[in-house]
Amino acid sequence: MEESTDGHGAGTLDAGRLLVRMTVLPTLLLVAWLAVSLPLLAAGALRPLPALALFVPVAALVLWLGLRSAGPDGGGAPERESLPGRGPVPWWPVIAVLGITAAFLVLQIVMSAEQIIVRRDPASYVQFATWLAGHGSLPIPPAEHAFGGPDAALDYQSPAFYHEGGAIVPQFMAGLPLVLTLGGWAGGTQGILLAAPLLGACCVLAFAGLTARLVGPRWAPAGALLLALTLPMLYVSRNTFSEPPAIVLLLGGLALLHDSRRAEGRRAGQKAFLAGLALGLIVLVRIDGLRDVLPVLVFAGLLAALGRRTGWWLGGGLLLGAGAGLAEGFGLSRPYLTYLEASLKPLLAITAGTVAATAVMVAALRWDRTGPRVRRAAAAVARGRLPGAAAVLTVLVLLGFAVRPLLQTVRRPPATEDDEMNVRFIETIQRIQDLPVDGTRQYSELSLHWVAWYIGPPALLFAALGAALLVRRLLRGRSTEWLLPYAMVVWTTTQVLLRPGITPDHPWASRRLIGLVIPGLLLFTVFAAAWTFRRVRRLGYSPRAMRAGAVTGVALLLVPVVLTSGGYLVTRTERHEVAAVERMCGALRPDASVVVVEHSTADRFLQVVRGMCGRPAARTAAGATPADVRRVIGKVHDAGRRPVIMAAKPEQVAPYGPPSRILRLDTRQDGRTLTEPPGGTWGLAMEVWIAEPGRS
Repeated sequence: MEESTDGHGAGTLDAGRLLVRMTVLPTLLLVAWLAVSLPLLAAGALRPLPALALFVPVAALVLWLGLRSAGPDGGGAPERESLPGRGPVPWWPVIAVLGITAAFLVLQIVMSAEQIIVRRDPASYVQFATWLAGHGSLPIPPAEHAFGGPDAALDYQSPAFYHEGGAIVPQFMAGLPLVLTLGGWAGGTQGILLAAPLLGACCVLAFAGLTARLVGPRWAPAGALLLALTLPMLYVSRNTFSEPPAIVLLLGGLALLHDSRRAEGRRAGQKAFLAGLALGLIVLVRIDGLRDVLPVLVFAGLLAALGRRTGWWLGGGLLLGAGAGLAEGFGLSRPYLTYLEASLKPLLAITAGTVAATAVMVAALRWDRTGPRVRRAAAAVARGRLPGAAAVLTVLVLLGFAVRPLLQTVRRPPATEDDEMNVRFIETIQRIQDLPVDGTRQYSELSLHWVAWYIGPPALLFAALGAALLVRRLLRGRSTEWLLPYAMVVWTTTQVLLRPGITPDHPWASRRLIGLVIPGLLLFTVFAAAWTFRRVRRLGYSPRAMRAGAVTGVALLLVPVVLTSGGYLVTRTERHEVAAVERMCGALRPDASVVVVEHSTADRFLQVVRGMCGRPAARTAAGATPADVRRVIGKVHDAGRRPVIMAAKPEQVAPYGPPSRILRLDTRQDGRTLTEPPGGTWGLAMEVWIAEPGRS
């Protein structure tokens, strides 16, 4: 424990300093792990011993640079100075934040899902991480020799696992699987699954830290509680989604950048570099994170142009982190980026344009000596009507999103096979919910209504107020610590609300909102609540009445949040998959070569058999006949292995031998809704049957 040196009492731990440091700790550890594990993966050497041997010193260095005092002597100035408000920070916000985070973690561990059978992204990430934990390298070999060599009747790909260039390449960026690999080393499949609640708790802690810095430490528990109880936060941290680590990096990166404002000299630059690195590494977790961090690049250029050295440090860290993400994407996840080509190419073009424009801006402001003119222009703006007009425009834009369903119906004709599958999926949900059947509907016009479902209309109205107040303050040259967070939230929120770019069933689609839209709007909500509190306090109410009013106000904001998430809060889904798969793997002989002859079973279990069971697995290609399967059976026998034919029903494997059921799963999955908040569950049943044909 560290002693206070601010004169408020020797021998006591400074609550503000602890709050500042503990809320960036997860981000710093995540940065250190990604910095170590990515090069090892690229070298094909991601193993526990070298990884941990490198991680310990790198983590120690990153923590030392990121957590040391902001004062010029490294320990003389109290960290609480970076928190708004007067006087020392009391202990109750720290205790409350820790209590909320711990309660969230325990709840999510108890309620965590077991999505390991590939149907959607969480199980794909689990299988990706399972392979890394066991093998430490990419790509995945198809093991064609186990089937007697290449055969036109066999294919080796499945959803999220592409067969390209004679190898199997997992879909998605490697950031989350690299983090989940630690859980795999520590506790196998259960360790991977439990990493999700831990990352979710880190999100809550990081959000509390940013709230403390931008609004005030006494408002940090309210921010933590609001985020923790939203259904999207509960949803993405019960399943292995990529959003939680991206949120930790984003919120922690902004917090580190805020801390650099209070540091001096090289220490300020080092914190800004770590902030940029954390924000850049979002691209390693989610390729669309490239869009979210574009304002950071412009902000770094602005700082550099104004002669702030932290701008160069911030930009350097950002380019290093984003460059590492792009290098991994194009080096190890290229088929995934090819799949996203239609949306990725415009994003890369926008990024290149932003880089070029930022460079021009820096050159213009630095070398053409236009800085004084820019400052005079900013002063003129602050004195004019633009701040007020911008505040009004902010409210009008949100109002436009609110009435958008009255003016627009978003449709998208299918252009690919995946699009056709999504059309059929949406039509199925529409029939279940008695909606007009139109599979091309995207429901994007409801995007702001989605937000209102999850944070409640009162919080959304306060967010609009907060956004309007902040843009007015920023244009008047005040509250400059909000400039980058505000720009990122507004930029990303506008993009997501215009085009969510996700299959519109809920709670699935809510993951698009939790990346930054919901945390950002809740940050504005808390800011507006604090502003309102200060205004009311000026009327002369007693401190006790003000405290009671603040608690009541936060409770009222929480009511609609809990009304939406309350049922989900205590509902367990996706249970018993681990035990079912373990039994299935135990039923497969060590020398088995598995051929899946039915489409849905191949989609769900091909990588499960290959990764978790450790058995070579292939599926029958389109157009393959029973005669082709029998030929493959003979080739497997000739290779000295035991052929296993797998499908969903006994009659599908019976032509090749006596059927035997090796998996039966009856569980519940999250329901699907399109035009109303999610609620309830759907049944989910699966069976896997095999036959073990002898040599004919």
